[in-house]
Amino acid sequence: MADNDPFLAVADPNRRRLLEDLRRGPKTVGQLAAGLTVSRPAVSQHLRVLLDAGLATVKAEGTKRIYAAGGPGFLKLNVWVDQFWELGD
Repeated sequence: MADNDPFLAVADPNRRRLLEDLRRGPKTVGQLAAGLTVSRPAVSQHLRVLLDAGLATVKAEGTKRIYAAGGPGFLKLNVWVDQFWELGD
């Protein structure tokens, strides 16, 4: 993925779904995979893309990794979208 571009990261519908799930609260890979039709390894790969793009965070709790939405990638998305916000007025 070019420069860990958050726009390329959110271009995938599975990753958008993961972000929507994470917006509701932190979750493990298993919890996230339960809501998708892709395998747990695929969910992990999608999460890696979101982490690299700065759209998700992860922290270890014992043997579990807990993922959450957030990071500097959202600022990049927001700044770009904001320039078009007033065009609809």
